[in-house]
Amino acid sequence: MIDRAVAQLLRRRLAQFPAVTLVGPRQCGKTTLARTLAQSYFNLEAPEERTLLDARWEEVVACDGPVVFDEAQHWPQLFPRLQGAIDARRKRNGRFILLGSIAPSLMRDVGESLAGRMAVVDLAPFCLGEVDDLERLWRCGGFPDGGILGGEAYPVWQESYLRAMAERDLPSWGLPAKPVVTQRLFRMVAAEQGSILNLSKLGQSLGLSHHTVNAYLDHLEGSFLIRRLLPFAANLRKRLVKAPRLYWRDSGVLHALLRLPSGDDVLAQPWAGASWEGFVIEQILTARAIRGEGCDACFFRTHDGYEADLVIESGRAREVIEIKLTSGPTPEDLARLAQVGQLIEATQLVLLCRVGRSVTTGRQWVTNLPDYLQAKA
Repeated sequence: MIDRAVAQLLRRRLAQFPAVTLVGPRQCGKTTLARTLAQSYFNLEAPEERTLLDARWEEVVACDGPVVFDEAQHWPQLFPRLQGAIDARRKRNGRFILLGSIAPSLMRDVGESLAGRMAVVDLAPFCLGEVDDLERLWRCGGFPDGGILGGEAYPVWQESYLRAMAERDLPSWGLPAKPVVTQRLFRMVAAEQGSILNLSKLGQSLGLSHHTVNAYLDHLEGSFLIRRLLPFAANLRKRLVKAPRLYWRDSGVLHALLRLPSGDDVLAQPWAGASWEGFVIEQILTARAIRGEGCDACFFRTHDGYEADLVIESGRAREVIEIKLTSGPTPEDLARLAQVGQLIEATQLVLLCRVGRSVTTGRQWVTNLPDYLQAKA
């Protein structure tokens, strides 16, 4: 079994809080990780498990070690009962691990019942550092069963995963769309990878209002399928783009939606640059989340063509990252990045591409993804 990098953060949060909610997309390894730490385990998606937990409640909450409640959103009564159990032994930490495939922002009961008693830890699919094959990770994505660990699972696993999300999981979590509409939305978002979100355009294609499409995207984002990267906001003299950019978070799922055959070269596809951009952004933000580093992430773009794919703000630091698929960046690329850095007063400039040798001097870096992640670790 591959050790998950976020395990150290999870243990740290268990030492600090009575309960920790481990969230992430379906099938990313939450259960496997949590059970390595657990004294007891209950899958609350199963009615018989809920009945067993209800009958043994006092015995279960008296356990010293972590008790895992998987798919906690399926039993809302759990949260007020946990509040009472935690308050009865308020100074004892590390007692409960809740697992969920939707974000706490969609789990109102968690926020209301366990505020101040619970930490939230995000678990993404496998990332670079947990697996070392960058090209396979980009092609197949990071889901443990999706092909990253070998075999011929891609793209059949990804297609089955998306079908299950559209037909079962998303409707059970409140998405009112018919599965056929959800699957069309999946494909349209994939076609817009890295583009500025145009709700009216998506709505017209689906025969829905832009308000409805926005609500559907809320569910996809809350289920950790997509990322809406917000634009940089500042009082500049230039007009800034105000709509977010849209990305599928897992590159293997994106490639399955774009109909990439299992044997074809990703680099030969017309959308390879947009795929690489989303993949790199996800790897960078996942690495920061694993370390427990809070930050604000956005992109920068003006109406007259100045742009950067990723801006990361943490404390007084403002890092500007331009992502290129090329292995041969030009002086013009660096000059353009320097202009953007000057506009938004960046403390660090990074041109992240596929160079074989990284140059990291002063505040300006030209580097590849593995070297960048290693330098920031």
